[in-house]
Amino acid sequence: MKKLLLALVLFTTANLYAAGPHDFDYFAGSWTTKQHRLKERGTNNKEWEDFPATLCMSLYLGGLATVDELVFPTKGWSGLTVRLFDVTKKQWSIYWVSSKTGTLDTPVVGGFDGDRGEFYGDDTDAGRPVRVRYTWLKVDANHARWEQAFSYDGTKTWETNWTAKFTRADRNKVCASGRPKG
Repeated sequence: MKKLLLALVLFTTANLYAAGPHDFDYFAGSWTTKQHRLKERGTNNKEWEDFPATLCMSLYLGGLATVDELVFPTKGWSGLTVRLFDVTKKQWSIYWVSSKTGTLDTPVVGGFDGDRGEFYGDDTDAGRPVRVRYTWLKVDANHARWEQAFSYDGTKTWETNWTAKFTRADRNKVCASGRPKG
């Protein structure tokens, strides 16, 4: 029964949005960001930290793939996002790699309905199984918002643990050869 329920949840999640191969085209270019992250996840901690970042994103394969590099200058680390659009399933898979680990995280999968995108996946956090949700919001041509939330109880409750506000930036000031400067 658990396998049937999980299959139903995954099918519903994957088909909730009518994803398209150009959903992330708006995000191509350079961005400055304001990051807002919980200091400790899954512990009912309410203490947040704020820090800046810069991001440079490029489209590949006519928009079926996107790659962005995100640099956190005050943290001393960076990350890389790879997004791939499956033309058969009509859904996006989003992968994250941190310079702290050098490993490709388990993807979140989903798509957009208008200006809002939701993406779900299963992972672990400090050894605990979690359901992961990314939410993307296309605010306007020069602003976007991203949110990460974890569910430790099978999606009964969600803890938002990281948000980012993006503002489009001058590519010549922020990026060099498609990568963040500095």
